[in-house]
Amino acid sequence: MQKFDIIIIGSGGGSKITRPAANMGYKVAIIDHGPLGGTCLNRGCIPSKMLIHPADVISEIREASRFDISVSQDISVDTQSLVTRVSQEIDSDSASIAPMYDKHENITLFTDTASFVSDKVIQVGSEQLTADKVFIVSGARPFVPPVLGLQGTPYWTSTEALRATKAPESLIVVGGGYIACELGYYYQSLGTKVTFVVRSDFISNQDDDVIDEFKNGFLPLVSAELGAQLKQVHFDESGFKVSIEQNGALKDLHAEKLLFATGVVPNTDALQLKNTGIMMNAKGYINVNDELETSVKGVYAFGDVIGRHLFRHSANFEGEYLFNTLFQKSQSGPIEYKPMPWALFGNPQVAGVGLNERDCQEQGVDYFVGKNFYKNSAMGMALRSDNGFVKLIFEKGSERLIGAQIVGKEASDMIHMLIMGMNLSVCLNDLLTMIYIHPALPEIVRNAARKAALNRN
Repeated sequence: MQKFDIIIIGSGGGSKITRPAANMGYKVAIIDHGPLGGTCLNRGCIPSKMLIHPADVISEIREASRFDISVSQDISVDTQSLVTRVSQEIDSDSASIAPMYDKHENITLFTDTASFVSDKVIQVGSEQLTADKVFIVSGARPFVPPVLGLQGTPYWTSTEALRATKAPESLIVVGGGYIACELGYYYQSLGTKVTFVVRSDFISNQDDDVIDEFKNGFLPLVSAELGAQLKQVHFDESGFKVSIEQNGALKDLHAEKLLFATGVVPNTDALQLKNTGIMMNAKGYINVNDELETSVKGVYAFGDVIGRHLFRHSANFEGEYLFNTLFQKSQSGPIEYKPMPWALFGNPQVAGVGLNERDCQEQGVDYFVGKNFYKNSAMGMALRSDNGFVKLIFEKGSERLIGAQIVGKEASDMIHMLIMGMNLSVCLNDLLTMIYIHPALPEIVRNAARKAALNRN
């Protein structure tokens, strides 16, 4: 049995500990059956944004006539060249990780599947490893619900959709969350006819006004069957036939390709945690305490595999917390999450941080709101915005900013001033008295703050 100081299962979020700990002299084993770099690099955040940026460029071209610019609308996209370039860049980054580990005298890479033999004994291929500290960062993978007729058909998940070098003529997307909307937006920009099948509504965990404003911008680009249950799938040489039930009636949809973006499941099934005292919840996510330690002392888990926040930036935050507390000793006590931001890179973009109105109502928080539309601003006029708003949520009494949502251009960038604001515990007056560049989009934040001032009592 090989003995290490640290064993890390997963090379995505696990990278926040692997080299930093090895640089301190710890003997580190990193286990990942590959490709190295985790979901974000290989089949998630990075390749999707590298494809969505061209989608944004296409959208700008198609909307040029709104600005009295005459541009040919016969847009031709070399999808094979685009996807091949993106895939090659991603694969090159991923391939560069193993040589970097190999050169480090304190890192040993095992490119196989990890399974627990006991609490701190892990089988990797024909070898067994143990360590004083073990970190499970095995992530999650796309969830595909059991649907009659689906098994054995060439359906897509996000993994396949990000690597397709030919855009289909038609595509059915099952799901209405961030991944579904982003990939649907990308494919419609290539000229694919996209139809969504959504069980309830788009981004259904958000406030109704955010959902409605997103749909106002998105639905002119795609078709959607909302409140629909997927009943059966049939595939033949003509493509997919999808049967749905909606408002008590059955309906068939047809498309060349079928994409499932219906959430994720944790990668815990292969770990053989039944051989340990490590506890999981009913969905298979690993239970951890406020210090990210599992029910086995010295075994920690973070990232998607614990199911708290399914973002790479949250996994990074958790990994840095563990490194700081366990190795650098520069931090102590339970993890204290900063306000967790999120963004949907679609058309329009949507972003948020902190509480929304639904959260406030469920938690009994007394609040007031300020909302301003893009079109009611100088830059909104320049952009000819007919869609989008900034919404600010303040706690009554203290007038502290406790949440913000943005729908519209550059929402994923705009939200950062409000992320910082929440981290600094700013109040309404702080946003009212700062000087904003005129005419820039953040003036919409100021205008929303002014609207909130009218609603504070």
